[in-house]
Amino acid sequence: MQTTLSEQEVIRREKLAELRALGIEPFPAPLYKVTDTAREIKAEFTEERKEVYSSVSLAGRLMGVRDMGKANFAVLQDATGRIQLYIRRDDICPGEDKTLYNTVWKKLLDIGDIIGVKGYAFITKTGETSVHVQEFTLLAKSLHPLPVTKEKDGEVYDAVTDLEFKYRRRYADLIVNPDVRETFIKISEMKNAIRGFLNDMGAIEVDTPVLQSIPGGATAKPFITHHNALDMPLYLRIANELYLKRLIVGGFEWVYEFSRNFRNEGMDRTHNPEFTVLEFYVAYKDYLWMMDTTEKMLEQTAYATNGTTVAVNSEGTEIDFKAPYKRISIYDSIKEHTGIDVNGLDENGLRDACRELGIQTDASMGKGKLVDEIFGGKCEKHYIQPTFIIDYPVEMSPLTKKHRSKEGLVERFELIINGKEIANAYSELNDPIEQRERFEEQAKLMERGDEEAMYIDYDFLRALEYGMPPTAGIGFGIDRLAMLLTGQVSIQDVLFFPQMRAEK
Repeated sequence: MQTTLSEQEVIRREKLAELRALGIEPFPAPLYKVTDTAREIKAEFTEERKEVYSSVSLAGRLMGVRDMGKANFAVLQDATGRIQLYIRRDDICPGEDKTLYNTVWKKLLDIGDIIGVKGYAFITKTGETSVHVQEFTLLAKSLHPLPVTKEKDGEVYDAVTDLEFKYRRRYADLIVNPDVRETFIKISEMKNAIRGFLNDMGAIEVDTPVLQSIPGGATAKPFITHHNALDMPLYLRIANELYLKRLIVGGFEWVYEFSRNFRNEGMDRTHNPEFTVLEFYVAYKDYLWMMDTTEKMLEQTAYATNGTTVAVNSEGTEIDFKAPYKRISIYDSIKEHTGIDVNGLDENGLRDACRELGIQTDASMGKGKLVDEIFGGKCEKHYIQPTFIIDYPVEMSPLTKKHRSKEGLVERFELIINGKEIANAYSELNDPIEQRERFEEQAKLMERGDEEAMYIDYDFLRALEYGMPPTAGIGFGIDRLAMLLTGQVSIQDVLFFPQMRAEK
């Protein structure tokens, strides 16, 4: 942490003291009534409507000042954008005392200070919609200087691009890079569109535990903590699947949850230890119905977010979310991209295939992991347009119903877009006896050293014994979907506060 102040920080603290000496509180308590926004005034004001904007009140951050002696032009930035201010000394200080303008405005305010202004809208001789300020109020003094950026004709120059700064100090990044704020607004619109689709279909939004005694529902390494009052270990959830299926047992027929999940794994452009997943489960449906529904939802969501079903990825490639999407089995995909038919191979045969393909393996990997490694290493990257990879081997899918017609496979699909998994879905296994056997197979993998193998959740097995109807379920990586729909290259760009190493 910082222990010494920069010269600018010292000066700003001195100004803080001067303001208080003048009887001005730099962090006032009363509310400041805001009636207008920068965007609205710039979009709606005309000379014919000047009476409507003859008394406006805005609040925001001071982002620039041009000193012209007895008058100044300044830039105010609120949550909607920026607008020019015109401040004249004799308007601010109509009496003999000019301190508020000569001292407070010109000497004691800084870029980054938050102010409120009241006045009227007008158009300058250069044609810029502005606010003629008749009164201003300091609402918060900025004690740490912002990075300097320039804006002209709505374009930002010298934008802050240092990733260490952007991710570690997102609060400042949002101030100086308006396009970053727009990205997160789009992400909010994306989530609202998904919620709207599900709600219109009759789904119920629910909440399930983040702290779990068994980290179930996925194959991943969990974070572990300890609950003092109960004197027991607890895990941050790696998935919410098993709790949502308990609700299907309980009689809900369509439930969904936007859940914050945690996995104690590596970090890269598409992985963060804390991330958002949407999961939903629907009774009396199967994975074929789920593919159809997924296509419809993503097509509508893409259009609601961008006004088109086409999104442009970070490399400039157009990705079209319009249904229908290609469907191909995982075995056919592997054969197509490697020339090797892995269908029917045992564990030793799969290890030989991995060696032939130059894929690293270890003793903890069973058949499912080996197939997954081959697909992930040799096939996944080829699927840029939305594609359903279907019909996985049973060893890869401990929570999935066996395929109705293909021996050794399960009714599962993954949705791959831009070379990455975006969603994972099943016809859910609802046979409690078979589910117990699948869990026991996972336990054997854990004994071999697989840290991502699934724990046995005995309470979930008990829930299944009460009877769960045939169910289709899916989980979406919301952050990865957000990357696609906003054209971002890294998951850190769609998380407000991505995980970082401790600051030195």
